[in-house]
Amino acid sequence: MKTFSIGGIHPPENKLTADKPIVDLAPPAQVAIPVSQHIGKPAELVVERGTEVKVGTLLAKASGFISAPVHSSVSGKVKKIDTVVDAQGYRRQAVVIAVDGDEWEPGIDTTPDLVQSIPMDATSIVARIAEAGIVGAGGATFPTAVKYSVPEGKHVDTLLINGVECEPYLTADHRLMLENADELIVGTRVLMKAAGVARAWIGIENNKPDAIAHLQERLQTLSAAGEIPEGTLQVLPLEVKYPQGGEKQLIEAATGREVPSGKLPLDVGCVVSNVSTAIAVYHAVQKNRPFIDRIVTVTGKELVARGDGGNFRVRIGTPVSALVEAVGGMPEDTAKVVMGGPMTGKAITSFDVPITKGSGGLIFMRAADARRHAVGNCIRCSRCVGACPMGLEPYLLEKLVQAEMWEDAEREGIMDCIECGSCNFACPSNRPILDWIRLGKGRVGALRRSRAAARAGK
Repeated sequence: MKTFSIGGIHPPENKLTADKPIVDLAPPAQVAIPVSQHIGKPAELVVERGTEVKVGTLLAKASGFISAPVHSSVSGKVKKIDTVVDAQGYRRQAVVIAVDGDEWEPGIDTTPDLVQSIPMDATSIVARIAEAGIVGAGGATFPTAVKYSVPEGKHVDTLLINGVECEPYLTADHRLMLENADELIVGTRVLMKAAGVARAWIGIENNKPDAIAHLQERLQTLSAAGEIPEGTLQVLPLEVKYPQGGEKQLIEAATGREVPSGKLPLDVGCVVSNVSTAIAVYHAVQKNRPFIDRIVTVTGKELVARGDGGNFRVRIGTPVSALVEAVGGMPEDTAKVVMGGPMTGKAITSFDVPITKGSGGLIFMRAADARRHAVGNCIRCSRCVGACPMGLEPYLLEKLVQAEMWEDAEREGIMDCIECGSCNFACPSNRPILDWIRLGKGRVGALRRSRAAARAGK
């Protein structure tokens, strides 16, 4: 069974909602849609207070190459342009819309009919992906069109669709692979055409045997019918190991290629997109539908034990409070509510936080699971080194950051850290290693920007 070669851990999977079908959550009375839901420059507003909008109406246009437009997920009237607190605790500009009905923009195909023919050429596909505001739905939120704008001199031969979903608790992608397999397959074919590749793999960890079997059966049927050339699109079962869903780890597991420090998947002939992203691309290119909703796993041990929790299709901008209400309220023993997965997600402080394009999960953590244990001294056991999937020395990076030795931290590869949290999980002394590394990455990033500015000024 394939996997990546360096580091990795095996946290408890806790896939408690894997058997719960996707449920459509009704639009709330009001949404707050942030204009920055992606890596890159925030989008520029094109609406104002009082503007009447429909589902799919453009609210904010992309403001640069690495940017993404934002569309209305509901119909109604713009109540105000305000700031809202996001999952990271920052205030972000947002369009607040009072919902009135559910009217869609003309030209958006809202039927369940599968559209298999792909008439657009690669350039038109990439343009449509950009117009629809598609970003990496696995959590990274990098604008998808940028990934598929392959620069001159680069060659891509392999597309990887990331169905790993290695974060504990999260099951949104698992359910999508079971319930929307045909849309995923067409979306993958669209991305293959956009990237100009003849080979694609859908990587799935073997803790999802039903998804592996279902997709393999669908691909065999389509291949036998002549819809897909045999061998061009395949399911790739993978060993269960966190963080296998990281781009660099998935590329190594699938192809044996190593993405060098400071380089991108394109530099080794690969491009990677998440399962949810591929399905969003299907809707954008085949149905003319912008990125206006996503699947969110709402879970937790106490929540599921009482018979609640599940996987919900949620309109972008919906407040977390609507999801809490949908699962019957917060369990009494909840000590922390995490947006995202337990390894890389963030604890939120308010149920007013809106669901965005990168929101994959909402976890109600019990006090026993959320408690931070007493921090001990580093015992030089090197477990963090053995767990790091990037081959770094996390204990050393922690010490360099504490000593404010930024250049040394940079030389030791701090910017290669993917912030997976494996070092924290492995540390027997409960040291907050990743907290220090995140701080150091911010300082080193600022240092690099100042150097670039100084060079540009010469």
